[in-house]
Parts: sequence; C-alpha cells; structure tokens
Amino acid sequence: MVGSMTASYRPYEPLNTLKSIGPEIWIADGPVVQWGYLGWRFPFPTRMTVVKLPGDALWVHSPIAPDEKLLAEIDALGPVAHLVSPNAIHHISIRAWAERYPDARTWASPGVRERSDSAFSDDLDNAPPPEWAEIIDQRIAQGSNALREVIFFHKPSHVLILADMIENFEANRLSSPLSRVAARIAGIAAPTGKAPIDLRMTYLGKRKDLLPAVEWMLSCKPEKVVIAHGKWFEENGEAELRRAFSWVGGTG
Repeated sequence: MVGSMTASYRPYEPLNTLKSIGPEIWIADGPVVQWGYLGWRFPFPTRMTVVKLPGDALWVHSPIAPDEKLLAEIDALGPVAHLVSPNAIHHISIRAWAERYPDARTWASPGVRERSDSAFSDDLDNAPPPEWAEIIDQRIAQGSNALREVIFFHKPSHVLILADMIENFEANRLSSPLSRVAARIAGIAAPTGKAPIDLRMTYLGKRKDLLPAVEWMLSCKPEKVVIAHGKWFEENGEAELRRAFSWVGGTG
C-alpha cells in the first residue's frame, strides 16, 4: 500500500498507539494511504494487530508504518519475534520493522515474495507453526489466483484477524461523495462490508475452494473480527462473518 497521507478518510484516532481488545491482544490504527482501486485512487485506513505469545514474545500482523511512539509501546510489551505478512498486498512496512527488530522472523504469505523487497525468513502454511500454534490458529483462503490471504484466529480472546477478506468503510469518514458511491458499488460500505467486488470476481468458478476456509472461520465462533481497513467488528463476530461471506454460498 504505497501512498501519501490523505485527508479523504477520517482515521481511527488515536493513531500509532496500542489499543487492547482482549487478553494479550492489541490493535494499532495507522495513517490513511492511497491505493489504486477500480481505476482511481481510494483512501485506505490501516490497522495492525499485536499478540503476546507465551514467554512474552510478540507476534505482529500486518505492521503499519513504524512510528517511534508506537515502537516504544511495542518495546515495553516484549521482544518482537514474528512479523507477519497476511497477503501479497500487506508487506510494505515489513522491511522497516525487520530492520528495527533484526532478530524477528519474517513470515511470507503466498505470492508476497514475488512482490516485496523484504527478505522473508519463513513461509506461512495452512496450519500454524509450533511457534504460535498454542494460541493462534490459521488457514489460507484458497481459490483466487490474485490474492491468497492467511486468516488467523486468536483463541484466548476469540478474535478473528483478517486483512482484505472483509473491508468496511464508514460513509461519514469518507469526505468524497464519489468515494462513498464507490464503496457502495464495491460492497465495502459499512455496516455491511465484505470482500471488495474486484476480489470476489477472482473467485468466479472457484468459490468451492474458498468454502473450507469460510467454514473454518465460522467453526471458530469468533466474538470479534479485526480487519485492516475500515470499521472492525467489536461484537457479533460469527454473525458478521456469515453475512459477509454469504456470497461464497454454503455458509447457511
């Protein structure tokens, strides 16, 4: 997500600070960036998730642009051990974080090595590695050649962690009428956001390949669903998932 700061989406302040959302799990909202979307530049708020693993090591999902205030809060929590790219788009800040934390392992999602200049040390799989399997489960959303996202579930907090499989943009935060219309057309307007239409189209004829990941997400019975872009779901997580992935079919 390369781009400059933008005022066209009111961000989720306070920015660059840890916000607890459950036992040993935090989010941090970052700056808004511009990203090419449906032929024009669209504003995307950014969000990362941090989990403290047994032994106090930190697991960082989709790190946002590093900020000294945020990094100081991170350092106060514990050592950064894992930097996670959940899909081939969410990798831009991995390199900067890896330079700050050279002992951290960097985890590549499917396809990200071909797009990123980061030197990843490990690859994510369809099951969690021993380093975090005790408290974080995971699956790869299959079926799209354009974007295969790795989805995570934090067991102690019952929080599901997504990046782009659901986007949920609030109209009152979008300053441009055109952007508000685009969000509705793309299917990413809150409160009923889902995967954007261009991503859904890449699953045409292959939705059955995505269904196992959707069924797994529902079986986790999440109470909350964190997403990278827009308003995240602080309650009714399982119901929101069932609604957001109804386009896949077979979800009841």
